[in-house]
Amino acid sequence: MIKTISYWSVRDGLAGTRPVEEAMADAKAAGFAGIELAIAEQGAFTVAADQATCQRYRKAAADRGLVLQTLASGMSWGACPTHPSAAIRKKAIQLHADALQRAAWLGCQAMLFVPGAVRIPWDASFAPVPYDKAMTWARQAVIELLAVAEKVGVDLCVENVWNGLFLSPLEWRDLFDSLSSPRLGMYFDVGNYLAYHQYPPHWIALLGKHIKRIHIKDYSAKDGFVDLLKGDVPWKETMAALKKIGYDKTIVAEMMPFDDTLLTRTSKAMDTILAM
Repeated sequence: MIKTISYWSVRDGLAGTRPVEEAMADAKAAGFAGIELAIAEQGAFTVAADQATCQRYRKAAADRGLVLQTLASGMSWGACPTHPSAAIRKKAIQLHADALQRAAWLGCQAMLFVPGAVRIPWDASFAPVPYDKAMTWARQAVIELLAVAEKVGVDLCVENVWNGLFLSPLEWRDLFDSLSSPRLGMYFDVGNYLAYHQYPPHWIALLGKHIKRIHIKDYSAKDGFVDLLKGDVPWKETMAALKKIGYDKTIVAEMMPFDDTLLTRTSKAMDTILAM
């Protein structure tokens, strides 16, 4: 597996203002083999970036010996694919279609996509969406973006996050099986489900080949999100489950908030985890 860090984990990464090549230098200095860039409407790397810019970033990563296989997007929080407004849903699709093209120009193999939400816990202005409608709109968003992903040659990786959707691995499996595209899969975040009283190794076993990419973080029932190896994630069992399904691609640490030693702490912890 390839030890990778999220752009959101570097200094000013979560704000989207860290220059991309500086973020790459940070990742390299901390001992990571790859970096997952993040795309947004505004900031250092946006959906308006042209092909030449993307190719420059692609070369910059290669020159540093960094893998650049995946692209993340948090744009679903600002333009939610399950919003009751059809105009906002349309905007969400267009933003992510544009992002998929940039992912292809970067040479990425996969892009993270959050398919919407029933609730957004940190946004009190987002009114709860009925579960059945949210599921219908999320599925439609996946179908529309899957067509783009297939056209540009990038995997569409739908992520599990605290959005109140797809609360069962069986729901995820049904979605993937029903659409049956080799470009569609899950971006599985190992730490996100502990708050839902779930057990990550079981999800990995149930979803198997549908898991295309992995995020990691750690979570404690007592303290919330914590440093890797400091929470409740069953790391040995999780790594064993990943090996059993043959997963050998990027494993991306998505750690925040930033502090001056976060990257070095995370890098060392990942060395321990990857050796399990």
